[in-house]
Amino acid sequence: MTTVELTWVEQATERWIRFGEPIRDQVLDRRHRLLSFTAGSVFAFVRWASNDYGTLLSRLDIVRAVGPGQAYSTLPCVSPGGELLLHLGGWPKVRTCLLLIDAIEDIGVDPCAVAPDYWRHAHNRLIAGYPPRAYSLARHRAWLLRRSLGA
Repeated sequence: MTTVELTWVEQATERWIRFGEPIRDQVLDRRHRLLSFTAGSVFAFVRWASNDYGTLLSRLDIVRAVGPGQAYSTLPCVSPGGELLLHLGGWPKVRTCLLLIDAIEDIGVDPCAVAPDYWRHAHNRLIAGYPPRAYSLARHRAWLLRRSLGA
């Protein structure tokens, strides 16, 4: 099980889940929560921080929770870590990815069910400064078929 610590201090530190289906949500206090995800589930974790002079940190990670014995990358506030499908820093890239997620939801696809290869593609294109190809229903059907065949 993968646990994510969320924090919300208005206009200072904000950590939230953009999408994902936690199996447990534990409220620690007004500003802190713990979400738990099963192995194999995918979620988007957004981290933002600022001070009196502006934004200090903008990060978006799309992570697949790992099971026991699987390799993983460590992330702040994610225990033990997860498989990084997408890792972006800087508000322009984070904003572009949030728009990508919105577009995927607009075509009726749950972002949790998107092909992991697409998130890797989006990561590589955004890091290089290019727009990623749009995720389509045809691509999603191909992913579902490939997954059902065990490929």
